Amino acid sequence: MTTPTRVLVLNSGSSSLKYQLLDMRDASRLAVGLVERIGEQTSRLKHTCVGSGDTREQNGPIADHEAALKAVADELSRDGIGLDSPELAAIGHRVVHGGMFFTEPTVVDDEVLTEIERLIPVAPLHNPANLTGIRTARALRPDLPQVAVFDTAFHTTMPESAARYAIDPKTADRHRIRRYGFHGTSHAYVSRETARLLGKDPAEVNVIVLHLGNGASASAVEKGRCVDTSMGLTPLEGLVMGTRSGDLDPAVIFHLARVGKMSMDEIDTLLNKRSGLFGLCGDNDMREIRRRIDEGDEEAALAFAIYIHRLRKYIGAYYAVLGTVDAVVFTAGVGENAAPVREAAIAGLEGLGLAIDPERNAVRSGEARLVSPDSARVAVAVVPTDEELEIATQTYALVGKNN
Repeated sequence: MTTPTRVLVLNSGSSSLKYQLLDMRDASRLAVGLVERIGEQTSRLKHTCVGSGDTREQNGPIADHEAALKAVADELSRDGIGLDSPELAAIGHRVVHGGMFFTEPTVVDDEVLTEIERLIPVAPLHNPANLTGIRTARALRPDLPQVAVFDTAFHTTMPESAARYAIDPKTADRHRIRRYGFHGTSHAYVSRETARLLGKDPAEVNVIVLHLGNGASASAVEKGRCVDTSMGLTPLEGLVMGTRSGDLDPAVIFHLARVGKMSMDEIDTLLNKRSGLFGLCGDNDMREIRRRIDEGDEEAALAFAIYIHRLRKYIGAYYAVLGTVDAVVFTAGVGENAAPVREAAIAGLEGLGLAIDPERNAVRSGEARLVSPDSARVAVAVVPTDEELEIATQTYALVGKNN
């Protein structure tokens, strides 16, 4: 009898569906793909069979997530690795918000779905889409374990002193207001891989993880456990991001409502979609911002300076939280690829034992690597994140344990 070793990872957005099929015997990818603009006439599915290198695209209307997943299943079947394969062990789903109820990956049942629904008010953009993906997959393969892996789970180890806001506890508890944190699968994977890069056990090291993409977050990881993170009740808090403001005086919202006569929806849109780098200079692509800086653009230079200033503040703050730091690690699209960001963030922090080796930092690579000089007291590293592998690993471990 064939032992199932494959995991399909689904990341359902409001109008998109990302997926990867992995074989957990060696963590190899069998297929990757993306369905975008679901519900529109211009929907597109791009599918790659990794083994053959064959990439196929289909363009045309895909009505909903059920139709999208069925289209994905068809593409997988064409490669002989379909959803009906006896080698498929489980489907792992990214779920953005698990609150305090979900602290680890969880096999989905009706009770789990109900609890994820209850968290929609604190994740109105993400949890509904995640639920749609889970329900669609359950309908297609009701016999197969569906596992929810939560972005927030890694951060549930934060002490109350870090997770609580300084507001009335009864009001906070009634409305589930606390710091939850996000990008948890990335922070978990990258902190563990950083320890491996240093040749140590995760329980032996303290790491500051900087996940820098269009969304950005920092975390302080003490001996493998998160003790603080920059995102809060929602992904709006913390670092300057592509279109999000990050940290902000709460009174700015009152001021915009009372003096600016803006509605709550208008303020929400401003802070989430028209702020950050985009709000400051009209671009949220770091490559374009750096190009503009090289051409003498003062607006882009100021946006970059604000971005770096916030980043350095969090490095210093989390250094204080941890007391001792073994490594500062950069990951995600900007963190992995933008050498000037890494250089600027670390510049002047020699007193903390941090330094950048210019030659190492300039190297572009898909491998985990040190970019600090050998003499540095604290390592500075670049570790490519792999959230899909982390979801697949957690899913497979849970299914194996349950079996």
